[in-house]
Amino acid sequence: MSLNKVLLIGNLTRDPELRSTGSGQSVANFGLATNRVWKDQQSGERKEAVEFHNIVLWGRLAEISGQYLHKGSKIFLEGRLQTRSWQDQSGNKRYMTEIIAETLQMLDRKPQGGSPYQPAAPQGAPTNSMNQPSPAPAAPVAPAQPEEIPTIQIDDSQDEVKIEDIPF
Repeated sequence: MSLNKVLLIGNLTRDPELRSTGSGQSVANFGLATNRVWKDQQSGERKEAVEFHNIVLWGRLAEISGQYLHKGSKIFLEGRLQTRSWQDQSGNKRYMTEIIAETLQMLDRKPQGGSPYQPAAPQGAPTNSMNQPSPAPAAPVAPAQPEEIPTIQIDDSQDEVKIEDIPF
């Protein structure tokens, strides 16, 4: 028996790049930074190390990431490791290890009085100080109640996600 499982919490290092394959399948990729903090035993000094991961999402999960995630977004994801190889222009064999995400949770707090998650602002769109799209003026809203963070799960055996399964 084998297990290939990755669990990560981190921040996007760049906006998701959303593309389509020749067959029309959506694919997105982005970088994710995770950090580790510890106290040095000898000096007592606080140390920190950052790791950078290449993330790949397929299908509806890719489309959702392209719509709602942006550089700096904090996410939790579950997936698997996959290494692919190719020959570069010089004929050298190259390798890249990626994490193929299978589930994703957005960990950013929802804006006060806004929808749970706002789509990423198109390039050139006006944004507020947190790099979120500037909301249109709205009527006063009751204080937000704590809510569970939605999980997006894509079943590989199905090509389609039901609209009622999407938590926002």
